[in-house]
Amino acid sequence: MVKSSTNVNFKLQNLRKQNNMSYEMVANALGISKAYYWQIENGNRRLYYDLAKRIAAIFNKKPDDIFYDIYK
Repeated sequence: MVKSSTNVNFKLQNLRKQNNMSYEMVANALGISKAYYWQIENGNRRLYYDLAKRIAAIFNKKPDDIFYDIYK
């Protein structure tokens, strides 16, 4: 399994909660399963750029605003 930065996981979780969204709501907006999104948010699933862009768009952010810490 792929583990991403804890800071990124925290950012995703905070963004979701700040927008009063559940795992299921974000997953539905992305067209993926709730379990798949949960795995992304918890660092257990590899995140590809196209999906990172779609996640960022849901929260009106740029992908780098959320995911850049992975590559520092």
